[in-house]
Amino acid sequence: GPNDLEVKDIPVPKPKDNEILVRVDSVGANFFDILLVQGKYQIKPPFPFTPGAEFSGTVVRGASGQFKAGDRVFGSNPTGAYAEYICVPSYQCFLIPSTLSFEQAAGMYITYPTSYAGLVLRANLQPNEWVLVHAAAGGVGIAAVQIARALGARVIAAVGSREKFDVCMAQGAHHCINYREPDWTAKVMEITDNRGADVVYDPVGLVEKSLKCTAWNGRVVVVGFAAGAIEKIAANRILLKNVSVVGVHWGAYVKNEPEKIPQVWKRLFELAEQKKINPVVYEPVFYGLNKAKDALKAIASRETYGKVIVKPAESSKL
Repeated sequence: GPNDLEVKDIPVPKPKDNEILVRVDSVGANFFDILLVQGKYQIKPPFPFTPGAEFSGTVVRGASGQFKAGDRVFGSNPTGAYAEYICVPSYQCFLIPSTLSFEQAAGMYITYPTSYAGLVLRANLQPNEWVLVHAAAGGVGIAAVQIARALGARVIAAVGSREKFDVCMAQGAHHCINYREPDWTAKVMEITDNRGADVVYDPVGLVEKSLKCTAWNGRVVVVGFAAGAIEKIAANRILLKNVSVVGVHWGAYVKNEPEKIPQVWKRLFELAEQKKINPVVYEPVFYGLNKAKDALKAIASRETYGKVIVKPAESSKL
């Protein structure tokens, strides 16, 4: 687990022909980083390895015809981000929009396209529809709140504690509810004048309960199972309300629908430049690679909001 992480000096990696070498400024911590170091994730690198998937930083050496030294970039790699330097294929990186900081960009690569694909490609969210976002203060949750608001939807943010209401309201939610309270589905019905939510965005595993407050012709987007259990859903509830239950697996678009990827990023960059999406960074930021374990434990305790960021210690220039 996170307590077993150790900081060690290893050689600076050497980029291959299609890779760039990046001096890491910020690392976006993820729940699946914990699963990775426990050997419970679908990717199982041999030990020892450097975990960490999302990062932002400055290009030190660029691949031919791609990025140049000094470019501000963000990207993702299956492993290697909890480090001062990382080598990554150039096609897995983007220039950071001018409106975003390194800390904000470090949490964009996975969360924002996942949420956009879920709401737009899978749920076909329309202006003025009601959208219920579970775990709305988390990484993909806040992204979904911001994107839904930018699309003109009416947003109900569902979180696990009242302390997170202010975070969601500040990001554009119209209403907030606590999904740990037993009557939360009734509150959704009350807010929507007994219509129910047209779209439910669920990274938690609350599909079964959400069907009680889903509208006729509603769409439920299955994003993940942060609660731990994979649900068994009663199909009669899907039938009775004409509900569609769809999944979103952004990582699989590379293999199955690669043509959708540039379309999604083009729209996200437009929204970023218009300041309609604005990644939220959890405070405090964790300074030093030795604090990576504390960042991951904070995520596991569900005390965080937005994106948890680790900043490696200042490194010497190559």
